Amino acid sequence: MRPSELEGKKVIDTKAKIVGTVSGIEIDLREWKVTHLRIELTDELIQILGYKKPFLGHVEILLSIDAVKAVADVVALNKGIEELKDVIEPPKRVPT
Repeated sequence: MRPSELEGKKVIDTKAKIVGTVSGIEIDLREWKVTHLRIELTDELIQILGYKKPFLGHVEILLSIDAVKAVADVVALNKGIEELKDVIEPPKRVPT
């Protein structure tokens, strides 16, 4: 699968709750492997995870690929929302 095919896919947790949308990937250039997905969080998840929604832009997190169960029409995670707190990197503010 090409990285561009991942972009825009919805990300769902173990209970089929929408976490956000894939906005990119992170690659370890030394090992040439994907390490994280960049996820633009939904407004609801921003609140649940305790982040502050910026006036402009959105909240983007880095989610370890260890949390990914499957990729098809959506990216299915092997973790619930509460468990995500343990596998995400700090949010990044992305200007619009």
